[in-house]
Amino acid sequence: MRFVIYGAGAIGATIGAHLHQAGCDVVLIARGRHLEALKRDGLRFQNPEGEARLAIPAVGSPAAAELTAEDTVVLSMKTQDSAGALEQLASLGLDQFGLVCAQNGVENERLALRRFANVYGMLVYLAAQHVEPGVVQCFAAPTPGVLDLGRAAGGVDERTERIAQALEVAGFASRARPEIMRWKYAKLLANLGNATEALFGRTAHASGWPERARAEALACYSAAGIDCATDQDVAERTSAMSSLRDVNGTPHSGGSSWQSLVRGSGTIETDYLNGEIVLLGRLHGVPTPVNEALQQTAVRMARNREPAGSANPEALQQEVGRLAA
Repeated sequence: MRFVIYGAGAIGATIGAHLHQAGCDVVLIARGRHLEALKRDGLRFQNPEGEARLAIPAVGSPAAAELTAEDTVVLSMKTQDSAGALEQLASLGLDQFGLVCAQNGVENERLALRRFANVYGMLVYLAAQHVEPGVVQCFAAPTPGVLDLGRAAGGVDERTERIAQALEVAGFASRARPEIMRWKYAKLLANLGNATEALFGRTAHASGWPERARAEALACYSAAGIDCATDQDVAERTSAMSSLRDVNGTPHSGGSSWQSLVRGSGTIETDYLNGEIVLLGRLHGVPTPVNEALQQTAVRMARNREPAGSANPEALQQEVGRLAA
């Protein structure tokens, strides 16, 4: 089984690097200067134990990867880029390969199931960052992260077991789970704090904003009848991951949303994190002014390429009040 990592950024390249080092057949799909660096110099993969320069094949599109039905494609771009990626995959006229959504939120699986039958959700707990073209850092070793998976529509199959086994051999903590979306809804609760970290910096976790966003989300889950793994379930599972350590003397600077603002990418995944809660609230009559204010502010900052950590908390609170009224 070959692994085609579609979106070779922080998460995708870390998964690909470990699979490659374990002897698996891996291809990276990247773009722009990152792709150029991967082709020219290979992947510079850094973790607390050192640096490796990995000669992993890299291409610019699914067509160039020459997919077959035996391949497993790992989607690891941000959700705002998933529709375009799925369109490129669909244009190949194949539908038997495995498609793993190694992404935050719960929308990617729904998008993928519209086009493909063999879709798998993946629970991702992995601290990594894409700092410059050709360079990816992972801040945990020897167990870099937790990557559980299962069929997005429920259940497990032979491919699920084979992927989990390959990931375990590559050093990850990975289990085949028939109820994987229950775990991804729990991860979504944690990811609601990504926006506050991007807006205010790492101290935002002491500000109370993540807890307020989570409270709205739990009210929406209750109204929608959505079950999710408990905090104790998550704590026990993530304990399988090694503690975070510095890489080259530098600590992990921030999560995926923070990195989007730091890189000035112009987009951010908040529409599919806090925005998922706003959607549930509108569908089930639950007020979600905190999540809506976080969503709108993060999207505006990304669009205007405002610096990470530069938001005004008083202005955000005023927006929450306006939306609540």
